[in-house]
Amino acid sequence: MCIAAFLWQAHPLYPLLLLQNRDEYHNRPTAAVEWWAEYEGIGILGGRDVVAGGTWMACSRDGRVAFLTNVLELHSIPKAKSRGELPVLFLLSSKSPREFAEGLAKEAHCYNGFNLILSDISLNTMVYISNRPKGEAVVVQDVSPGLHVLSNAKLDSPWPKAQKLGQGFKEQLVKYGEGEVRVKEIAKKLMRDRVKADKNRLPGICPVDWELGLSSIFVEVDTPLGRYGTRSTIALAVGRNGEVGFNETYLEDGTWKEKTVNYRIQSQKLRQLMDI
Repeated sequence: MCIAAFLWQAHPLYPLLLLQNRDEYHNRPTAAVEWWAEYEGIGILGGRDVVAGGTWMACSRDGRVAFLTNVLELHSIPKAKSRGELPVLFLLSSKSPREFAEGLAKEAHCYNGFNLILSDISLNTMVYISNRPKGEAVVVQDVSPGLHVLSNAKLDSPWPKAQKLGQGFKEQLVKYGEGEVRVKEIAKKLMRDRVKADKNRLPGICPVDWELGLSSIFVEVDTPLGRYGTRSTIALAVGRNGEVGFNETYLEDGTWKEKTVNYRIQSQKLRQLMDI
């Protein structure tokens, strides 16, 4: 289902700091973070769902970032489009985050429930779009500067694990003050939390045992289809100087591994970023 906490335009050194857990069946083929060879000219960096070809979070050399979470719901659309294609389509697009989101709103009914964050850091722009609740207008809104948490309901919904992660992230950021933030170390402290919520605080959308299993920041659930849970943790830091650090801790064949990719936003976009 995924959960993400991020600090947007609220630190003197970093336009964006992001923590994200990806939850999925452990037996679903997945590729770890890498530069996608078929888009070498554009420069897309992220992990990949090998089955559907999309991703839960990716960024580009020109300073664009996209990540998503699924919305918790009892029934899904059997032949819906893959939500994982949405970050990729944005990174391949030349549209601004808002232009892309407003175009997507017209086709949002073709997807199961999603929350999607789109950002162009060099333009100081971040947009949130969601196609749930069903029957309501698609939400497209600018993301305000500050600390936000995205779980499996609307942005900043007060679900227990979202509140816990947000508070933990805030406390860690206070310790670093206005200096360098070791976001990878923060991820290690916060994103492996297996403590579940009290049953009386669950949203009551799906069977209680399923919701309880999903109620921790780090998820581990045994199902008839195999183990489901957290299999990737991302720690992303985008510096005001254009330096980007993308760290992923991921599960591969039952073993936890780690990979870090560092790069610099392309020079033309970097000049715009440094002028902000």
